[in-house]
Amino acid sequence: MTISRRDFGKLAGGVSAGLATPAAWTSARAQNQPIRVGCTVSQTGALASTKNSLIGYELWRDDINAAGGLLGRKIELVVYDDQSAPAQVPSIYSKLIDVDKVDFLFSPYGANLTATMMPLAKQRDRLVVGILTLASNDRLRHDKFFQAAPWGPNGADDWARGFFDLAKAQGIKKIAIVAADTEFSKTAAAGGRRVSESMGMEVVGYDIYPPTLNDFSSILRNLRSRQPEAIFLCSYPPDSTAMVRGLSEIGVANSVRLFGGAMVGPQYASLLQSLGQNLNGIVNFHLYVPEPTLKFPGIEGFLQKYEVKAKEANVDPLGFYIPPFCYAAGQIISEGIKATGSTDQAVVSKWLHENPVSTIVGQIRFNDIGDWTERRVLMAQFQGVRGNDVNQFRQAGKQVVLDPPALKSGEFVPFRQARA
Repeated sequence: MTISRRDFGKLAGGVSAGLATPAAWTSARAQNQPIRVGCTVSQTGALASTKNSLIGYELWRDDINAAGGLLGRKIELVVYDDQSAPAQVPSIYSKLIDVDKVDFLFSPYGANLTATMMPLAKQRDRLVVGILTLASNDRLRHDKFFQAAPWGPNGADDWARGFFDLAKAQGIKKIAIVAADTEFSKTAAAGGRRVSESMGMEVVGYDIYPPTLNDFSSILRNLRSRQPEAIFLCSYPPDSTAMVRGLSEIGVANSVRLFGGAMVGPQYASLLQSLGQNLNGIVNFHLYVPEPTLKFPGIEGFLQKYEVKAKEANVDPLGFYIPPFCYAAGQIISEGIKATGSTDQAVVSKWLHENPVSTIVGQIRFNDIGDWTERRVLMAQFQGVRGNDVNQFRQAGKQVVLDPPALKSGEFVPFRQARA
């Protein structure tokens, strides 16, 4: 068969068109693919009480998709259970990047788990939004990390500074520091010691205990002998519970006017219900409480939707501690995408470093390592708690905000007086 030059030209053009069509089709198809966001959630293991964080992510996804998605693309979550085990985390995040091909990442919950995936995130140059992870980027200084929690700049030292500001305002001169032997607690304790000493307070005790300890009687008796005026406790839920019960059974020295600070656990509905009025007088960090000074746009609507999903999932019915910040983590990503019209991680990261982001936990600005430029950790005091009804904590006045000053909602009551 003989093909003329003219016929060959037509044929070549057809082939070229045919070759171009799949490329154009592939590009169009990519534009219709969902934007994938990946993470782990501790659905089992010691940190399973944080699994309600998934509701925060899901509500963000649902709200974005109901509004038409981002850049015309739906949001898809890819979530795995890390079983609360740091050793599981690096391989899961490698899978999220290499196999699942996610576009953006949320970190696991907390410093202990996040520390194991940050080197990978920097090596692979991935945008990560940190979920309540303290000082995880201080050493690596990854330029695509953004913190969803309000620790502020220099978080290792200053995230709990409100506790020490209160101590200084009360004229406290002697402080004892007690901490679990875990990454977060030891970081908090070391920072607390530095801040105490910089404020001229004498550290009369610095005790590190094994995280499995469930009997604090000897520690409490030793603390009594040292006569501190404040006790800064850095603990996780099981030991926070044991310590509060020990306070009721053994007590502390009459000298103690301020107690708490860095206790993880009293933010959860299960502990609020089980400990009830035994919490009175404790001043502790929190991220959100239903006080009139924290009525950020969108937060109440979020909590109403959260309550419905929490009941279905049989998880923490209040959801004050982690879920709003998981929703805000999604907002950090979606606001960057909408503002830039891009899912390019370098482009989105640059915009986030240069612009504020409005979220349901307030407006956020980031510094060069992705921490908030303003510390907004709450120091809230349990006051007037009666019995064990968890619904009382939905009301203002049960967790009174003492710090930061801009969000203050009530006055400090000395420890023993508040427990009377």
